[in-house]
Amino acid sequence: MSQNIYDDPTFFAGYSRLRRSIEGLDGAAEWPALRAMLPDMAGLKVVDLGCGMGWFCRWAREAGAAAVLGLDLSARMLERARAATSDPAIVYATADLANLDLPPGAFDLAYSSLAFHYVADGARLYQAVARCLAPGGRLVFSTEHPIYTAPTRPSWAKGEDGETIWPLNRYQMEGPRVTDWLAPGVIKHHRTVATTVNLLIAAGFVIDRIEEFRPSPDEVVAQPALSVELARPMFLLVCAHRH
Repeated sequence: MSQNIYDDPTFFAGYSRLRRSIEGLDGAAEWPALRAMLPDMAGLKVVDLGCGMGWFCRWAREAGAAAVLGLDLSARMLERARAATSDPAIVYATADLANLDLPPGAFDLAYSSLAFHYVADGARLYQAVARCLAPGGRLVFSTEHPIYTAPTRPSWAKGEDGETIWPLNRYQMEGPRVTDWLAPGVIKHHRTVATTVNLLIAAGFVIDRIEEFRPSPDEVVAQPALSVELARPMFLLVCAHRH
């Protein structure tokens, strides 16, 4: 079972104060790039994997989706989502993405925002997503970029010549990372870009587009705190479709 950190009172209180929790999709710097990857939503059956407070579920319906299923492990997030939603075509349910099991071919679009890095078994996850999509169905998701998840602490290593020293970020060493973000002991799972792409291909996906997102100059002007994110990509954005 995945760690249910969003139900931790300290974590949830901190997350609720983030701009993306207050303003929704418009408060997420990566949303315009992610939105550009989405298909025409008219008539689609959509599943939101890690739906959180339901911002995307409500947007999808407003954009014309026929039905939306929002799944999340956190009772606190689902409670907030249900309180903000009155549309009967949007259904919220509790689910652990580590054990995702949905009806075969039931959806035209699977969407996920910053949830997949909490799942240890990427291969199982992508295979489960592929099964739940109709032929040609699309997967659009964001995850923390592996450059971002790789390090656990500042470290240094010597090169082959015994003299060259460079920062060691443990990029090639995949596996769980324990970080202190909003609360101590948050577990995320680090996978390289190559591993993510190859797992998607092995699950039967065709990669349509990949973005290594970082804030634009205009976003940095609007939010100067984002300037620290310019040195490396914050998020990996992926659009793929099922054979």
